Amino acid sequence: MIYQTSNLAIIIFLFIVGLVLGLSFYFARKTKSAASYYAAGGKIHWFVNGIAFAGDYLSAASFLGICGMIAYSGYDGFLYSIGYLAGWVVALFLVAEPLRKLGKFTFTDALDSKFNSKSIKLAASISTLIVSIFYLIPQMVGAGDLVVPLLGLPHWTGVVIVGTIVIFIVAQPV
Repeated sequence: MIYQTSNLAIIIFLFIVGLVLGLSFYFARKTKSAASYYAAGGKIHWFVNGIAFAGDYLSAASFLGICGMIAYSGYDGFLYSIGYLAGWVVALFLVAEPLRKLGKFTFTDALDSKFNSKSIKLAASISTLIVSIFYLIPQMVGAGDLVVPLLGLPHWTGVVIVGTIVIFIVAQPV
C-alpha cells in the first residue's frame, strides 16, 4: 500500500512526542527516591491511583486482544475474558495491598525482604527481561505499523523512532 505523508499528521506526532518528553523530563527532575518514582512519594490520592492502575490493566490492547480472542475462539475466548477480569481482582487484593503494607514496590522487593536471597533477585531479573522482551516485540511492531500510514515512513524507521523515544523517556538520569 502506498501512503501519502500528511504534514498535519507529522506536526501532531511531533507535538505529542515533544509534550511527552517534556513531561517526562520535568517529572524526572522531581524524582529523588524509589518511593517518589513508584508511588509519587505517597502524594497521589487513592482514587487517582486506582484509576491509573485500572487504566494500565484495562488498556486498549487488552480489550482488542480479548475481542479478537472471542471472535476467534468463541465461548472459550469469552471465558478467558472472565479470567482476565478475575486476575485484575487478584492482582489488586492479593498482590498490591500486601506490597503496600510491606512498604515495598515490587514483588521482588517483597521476596527479597523476606528471604534475602541473590538467587531470587537473579530469577526475578531474568524473568523480567524475558517477559519484557515478549511484551516489547509486539509493541514495537505495532508502533512501526502505525508510523507507516501516519508519517509515510518505512516500517523499520517507525520501530527505530518509537524505540528511541521510549528509551529517552525511560532511561533518564535521576
